[in-house]
Formats: sequence, C-alpha cells, structure tokens
Amino acid sequence: MKQTLDYYDINALEFFESTSKVDMESIYLPFLRYLPDHAFILDLGCGSGRDTLAFKNKGYQVAATDSSKKLVDKARQLTGINVRFESFYELSEQDQYNGVWACASLLHCERKRLPEVLEKILKALKVNGVCYMSFKYGEEDRYKDGRQFTDINESQAQSLLKKFDNILLLQQWITIDKRPDHNEDWLNIVFQKQN
Repeated sequence: MKQTLDYYDINALEFFESTSKVDMESIYLPFLRYLPDHAFILDLGCGSGRDTLAFKNKGYQVAATDSSKKLVDKARQLTGINVRFESFYELSEQDQYNGVWACASLLHCERKRLPEVLEKILKALKVNGVCYMSFKYGEEDRYKDGRQFTDINESQAQSLLKKFDNILLLQQWITIDKRPDHNEDWLNIVFQKQN
C-alpha cells in the first residue's frame, strides 16, 4: 500500500489533471437514483475530488476521504470541503451515510482485506443505504506503474458480496474507462444495506 500511496503523492498534479474533469454523469445515475433528496454521501477515496464536487453541486451533503496527503490537499482546493486524510482501512463511523461512493478506490485494497473494508462500509451506512464501488475488470492482483491493483470479475464480486447476509445487489455492469486515453474495462457494483 505504501508504494501505491507514494505514487499518488508523487504524481498528484498529473493524476488530478487527468481525472478532475472526466464526465462521470452516466455512472452517477445508477447510484443517485436510490438516494433521497439531500442525502449524506461519503466519497471514500475521493482522489481529485471530482465526484465530491459533483455531488455537492447537485445538493447532496458530502464528506470525503483519501489516503494521499497531496490529493487531499487538491480535493480540498477543488471542493471547498474539509476532505479527511484517511484510508478506507480506517473508516470507523456508524449509521452515518445514505450513500458511500467508492469509485476506483477499493481497487487498491488488498484482496484479503476487502471483506473487512466492506464490513466497515456497511457499518457506516444507514439501513437501506447504498454503496457504489468500481474495480478494473479482471481476476488477478497485479502491480502496474508503481501501484498495486486488485482486479475483480463478476463471479469474484458475487463471492465477496455473499459473505454478508445484509447486502442486496442492486446493479452490476461493465463500462469502458471514461478517460479518452484509456481503454480498460471497469466492473461497477451498486448494493444496498439491508436491515
């Protein structure tokens, strides 16, 4: 994880510039449609702050975290909110959020720790709260450009979610990377916390 964090701290400006203006509207819709007006959303691993700002501009209450200090600074400047310098491993809130948005963040979670992090997300969500998460499509753990990736396919996602009896899978779909210079496939997952 340290190597991955070092990558984001060293490349914060380049990462910010390549992601902060990407149009994610078509990805927001399948998540936001399950949320009440003025819902409280946690952007878990917010990176540039792009999605935090988009949700804020749509009238939602938003909290955000990231584990790269440099990206936290960038996201604070972009969004005007107090983004927390915190890893998804450190999430400790309970029954706080209507929605948790984990876009391209949990792909840096160690595979063996994904159930632990999902447990933390479930605790942080209110009953009937909704989580969105996305992973690069695949089935292996790999290193690329100084970063560790946990890739996931449909069957691995099913196995992960089935570890919990209070998760209802609402939607799962594959998209192409929204950045024009990338052509990777992504697995998108939306699930609901049941009582």
